[in-house]
Amino acid sequence: MLGKTGRNFGAGMSGGVAYVYDEDGQFAKRCNTAMVSMEKVLSSAEQEAQIDRAIWHRDQTDEAQLRKLLEDHFKWTGSRRARELLDDWAQARAKFVKVFPNEYKRALGEINAKKAAQAAKPVAA
Repeated sequence: MLGKTGRNFGAGMSGGVAYVYDEDGQFAKRCNTAMVSMEKVLSSAEQEAQIDRAIWHRDQTDEAQLRKLLEDHFKWTGSRRARELLDDWAQARAKFVKVFPNEYKRALGEINAKKAAQAAKPVAA
């Protein structure tokens, strides 16, 4: 989301993630955190070092996904706003907030834990 949000953003959100450009630093006041958490969009290197891969959305870093979304948006629409953000990526990335539903994060962790457990099982001869 590149524009302003209304109040109560995230109410009822149970899956997926949203990346919100928080230009004025006021998004937290407009986000309903009953079902979601707000997180920084870390650089890919920071995310790889700090966040368990089991809870990554689409098994990709947030930075990679967000940048691709902005690049596609620019390509499809010619958005000046998207181009400006891409041209000053380090500054822009720092102002994005990841809205991550708590249940989705929990489910990702459980799904990936089951996959890891199955992969670790010895194969019967």
